[in-house]
Amino acid sequence: MSLLLSSSAHRPTSNVHFYLSLPPSATRHSFPIRRRCTSHSSLAITFRSRRNEALHCCCCSSMPLQISTSSSQKQDCLFSSRAYWVSETTIAWNVDAPDGFCYLYASKAAALSIDYQGIKGEDVRIKLQEDSGGLPANVVEKFPHIRDYRTFKVPPTTDAKSLVKCQLAVATFSSDGKCSDATGLQLPGILDDLFSYDGPLGAVFSEETVSLYLWAPTAQVVCACIYRDPLDENPLEIVPLKEINGIWSIKGPKSWEGCYYVYEVSVFHPSTLQVEKCYANDPYARGLSSDGRRTLLVNVDSDSLKPEGWDRLANEKPDIASFSDISIYELHVRDFSVNDHTVHPDFRGGYLAFTMQDSAGVLHLKKLSNAGITHVHLLPTFQFAGVDDEKEKWKNVDTKVLEKLLPDSTEQQAQITAIQDDDAYNWGYNPVLWGVPKGSYACNPRGPCRTMEFRKMVQALNQIGLRVVLDVVYNHLHGSGPLDENSVLDKIVPGYYLRMNTDGFIENSTCVNNTASEHYMVERLIVDDLLSWAVNYKVDGFRFDLMGHIMKRTMVKAKRALHSLTKEMHGVDGSSIYIYGEGWDFGEVAKNGRGINASQFNICGTGIGSFNDRIRDAMLGGSPFGPPLQQGFVTGLLLQPNGHDHGTVSNQEQMLAAAKDHIQVGLAANLRDYVLTNSNGKEVKGSEVLTYDGTPVAYTLCPTETVNYVSAHDNETLFDIVNLKTPMEISVDERCRINHLATSIIALGQGIPFFHSGDEILRSKSLDRDSYNSGDWFNRLDFTCNSNNWAVGLPPKQKNEHNWPLIRPRLADPSFRPQRSHILAALDNFTEVLRIRYSSPLFRLRTANAIQQRVRFHNTGPPSVPGIIVMSIEDGHDGLPGLTQLDSNYSYIVVIFNACPTEVSFCNFALRGRNLQLHPIQMMSVHEVVKNSSYEASLGCFNVPPRTTSVFVEPRKTEQYAVGTPNNS
Repeated sequence: MSLLLSSSAHRPTSNVHFYLSLPPSATRHSFPIRRRCTSHSSLAITFRSRRNEALHCCCCSSMPLQISTSSSQKQDCLFSSRAYWVSETTIAWNVDAPDGFCYLYASKAAALSIDYQGIKGEDVRIKLQEDSGGLPANVVEKFPHIRDYRTFKVPPTTDAKSLVKCQLAVATFSSDGKCSDATGLQLPGILDDLFSYDGPLGAVFSEETVSLYLWAPTAQVVCACIYRDPLDENPLEIVPLKEINGIWSIKGPKSWEGCYYVYEVSVFHPSTLQVEKCYANDPYARGLSSDGRRTLLVNVDSDSLKPEGWDRLANEKPDIASFSDISIYELHVRDFSVNDHTVHPDFRGGYLAFTMQDSAGVLHLKKLSNAGITHVHLLPTFQFAGVDDEKEKWKNVDTKVLEKLLPDSTEQQAQITAIQDDDAYNWGYNPVLWGVPKGSYACNPRGPCRTMEFRKMVQALNQIGLRVVLDVVYNHLHGSGPLDENSVLDKIVPGYYLRMNTDGFIENSTCVNNTASEHYMVERLIVDDLLSWAVNYKVDGFRFDLMGHIMKRTMVKAKRALHSLTKEMHGVDGSSIYIYGEGWDFGEVAKNGRGINASQFNICGTGIGSFNDRIRDAMLGGSPFGPPLQQGFVTGLLLQPNGHDHGTVSNQEQMLAAAKDHIQVGLAANLRDYVLTNSNGKEVKGSEVLTYDGTPVAYTLCPTETVNYVSAHDNETLFDIVNLKTPMEISVDERCRINHLATSIIALGQGIPFFHSGDEILRSKSLDRDSYNSGDWFNRLDFTCNSNNWAVGLPPKQKNEHNWPLIRPRLADPSFRPQRSHILAALDNFTEVLRIRYSSPLFRLRTANAIQQRVRFHNTGPPSVPGIIVMSIEDGHDGLPGLTQLDSNYSYIVVIFNACPTEVSFCNFALRGRNLQLHPIQMMSVHEVVKNSSYEASLGCFNVPPRTTSVFVEPRKTEQYAVGTPNNS
């Protein structure tokens, strides 16, 4: 179907959509529950009417073209692209035609068709010669999944730069002249070979002109439609761009600044087999219209878009002496303030809420900052789909009605899900344009307001001592094809930005529309986008969603580029920018299937962090994909059974011992080469401690390469998972202590601690395991601590119904609901343990060698006491050989994590005779339980209350120290 246009607005008016339901893509036990990237339960992909048939016709490499196939099915074989044009002179194709001939066909008008004699309608036909030498090494390195494909040489006289603008196909013929197979071509290899480009892209502003640059080597014609106002139906002008070697450009007048534009790109699109006239935003857009349909020509360097003091911000940011000093608090922009009535109504749920210095939320962040939190990680804040930027289009539920419903009712979720695709809520993992702040979080999505408001947010957070991390989602895009209104990159260079499978269809393992950072200009766009956020918005870090789907080379290049930024040249100290991400290894990139990817095991040695799921699973039990009642170290495994069948007592003992080993490795920064005594009494390296499927637990080479966490936005909150996995008969007081025990293990380990917002105030989502689109109702945060949002109805049916029989009795039982006193106590406990972390640099060691020398685990081997972890950290003494002195306050620290439901005593000969005392912060704790912790020097014996973390310190006799003052030396 051809693109239908509105003659006035130059927008498509008619789309055809087919919906393909895809199975879950997670295959590894540690991969977290993936939130949906679309607003529907199925994925909208635009096709021609017979596109679905092409998925099932004879278009895979194992099914060559059959002469008896109907003409329509043969034509559909051109929808597939099983051959790869990998360089100017080389085509790779996994085809079986040993004695025949191979031809390349091209049609500028997309007129190719197939009949019994082969392909017709071409403008050009070129005979290819097979090269028995195989693919060149550089091609195999870039495309390892086609390493065994047959190689065909393109004649050197071929005008490849012109041919890539055409519909292309290759066909093989048997020696008797019959066509045996045919397919389209994938072009990223030749596009990188001929058109890789490092010059300007996007809009470039000067004193007299506004210039536009677009990389579109396969386009036949490109025009820019300029609009004075975003609502104008008719463009101010339509200007053609000129091409030089794949770059389309135009130099326009200065009066364009403040106008809007879209690109009109005429290009062959393999998903429709037609030359389409596509309308797209600029991939390098820095501003948008309120409806997101047009790019705003905004000069982000303009002084009018800078808050007062913006240019001085780099010199006023909170100090960070080492990445080892980082601790991260993960937060959703809307969650932060949408229910905060101390925030001005116009600011609730948006960027400017962070500027309200006396709001409940900001006062809460100040408390966390004063305790030691250094970075706020914001869930996606770029332009994403799923939430309209124009607030008047949002739909809402009547919360007063919902509040009157029973705590285990199905009605709340029914009302929320009825409008979930039209309300104001979504996590934001639906990328449309990476480089523009999301308009729905701005008071006014029109014009450049979102730029100014985003900057004010960053500035305000910095001023209360918090650096800002952005959650970036470069692994996929929400839209694809020539018609999808959320498609941008795939309209401009079809088949290049998105990763294809070997049949030429888009890979969807990340959710939908996987991107291909192995392609040069995709990698460049990612790096350029990061630099834009760092320089233009002065952000302090980046968290990469599904980082394992990005190539390691891209991540290293990004880190190098960011760290090259300087205050003098860029107004930013790039060396202080920390990057980390999800290093899960699955899908088409698994085991380096598309090149060396940024998985947990590959990324080590780069200084880039990755989430440590091992410590999470060992603490909570199982994995997000295992039985929901499977228990772990803190949730009662062996020590307080919940009725789930964990096997024999002996089996449970082994499981608990293994969980303790995994946690201890995590506490030692998950270092690959850290040596400890395991539960069997053997000295092993961290990499020799294995998960149940034989995967090494440890994989890092330095402490800042692990991000230790027990909960995040994915999956249930910490409080909810504790409520699910612990026995129903235990008290809410016990569950609250388990919540604190879990966060304290993360807070006191080596490496980077990471906390989900609300873990410190017992946050609940009513046991929703995937609240990406569950509205404000299930995602509510209350920084006044009056409620933790427990038992506000059964969570949404789509992702939770199979667990409703477990969830319903818990929500209905009033004894599960914490009181305000519980919430305040949890917050006090959390801030206390953070203050302990920052009271000594021994909790934040900077090198693997320092951790190996100083960190020891006791209570190890077969005779160990189940359910407790005993960790010591030793410092040196001035004037004595051995360790250097790092801490002026303490010479020795012992931390005991007691997961048992009873008090425990632990005696160790090696710990006798020390001048240990309970940490002064715990000695002055408002909570009496921890004060009952004790140490008997003559016996080396510790007594620790149930479900308690106790910290003992050996003060230096000649030094005075300030209680709870962060020590960042």
